[in-house]
Amino acid sequence: MQKNSIRRVMVAVAAVSAALVMTGCQPGDSESGTDGSSDAPAATASSPATSASSGSTGSSGSTGTAAKPCAATALKATAYQAADRPAGTGTGAAIVQFTNTGGKACVLRGHPTVAGAANGSPELNVPLQVTPVGTASPVKLSPGGQAWLKLTFVQVQGEGDGYCESGSAPVIYPTMVIGLPGAGAHQVALDDGQFAECDGTLTATAVSATKPS
Repeated sequence: MQKNSIRRVMVAVAAVSAALVMTGCQPGDSESGTDGSSDAPAATASSPATSASSGSTGSSGSTGTAAKPCAATALKATAYQAADRPAGTGTGAAIVQFTNTGGKACVLRGHPTVAGAANGSPELNVPLQVTPVGTASPVKLSPGGQAWLKLTFVQVQGEGDGYCESGSAPVIYPTMVIGLPGAGAHQVALDDGQFAECDGTLTATAVSATKPS
């Protein structure tokens, strides 16, 4: 009976020891769990900071420093015949130059509207059909800065009064009225002649920081 009692005591002690060993492992498991959970709050905390930073960058970007559209009163428009123009005896093609005469930077953009000013009078203008060519991009003009666009007409052929290949009569305008989105309308005369064109149609580039030929 004593031997059986001793064995029971030994088994009980072994069971208690095993329980203590298992309990001793739990703090280790708890630590690894704590390490994992501490990483999550750190990542979560950095996310709002990143969002705030990117938000402030966006608000201080182009919207904060962008120049306004050029006012009509801040622009001077002039025109001259283009060097690269269709064969014929009319104007063929013209370059329109815009100069920022204001004291602040401003932006020009888009394709123009074009009207022939009969007798040089803008109020008697005749709208011409414009086919836009090329992609329109904003052009920022510093004070004194310049931008250009090119108008290419249906060319007048022949000598004297000339003729139009379509059979219509050529038309001559002393000046033309050029409009740009948000920048008003501008009356221009060629520095070396008059605008002679056929069919009341033309192609026009968008305003550009690069001078066309």
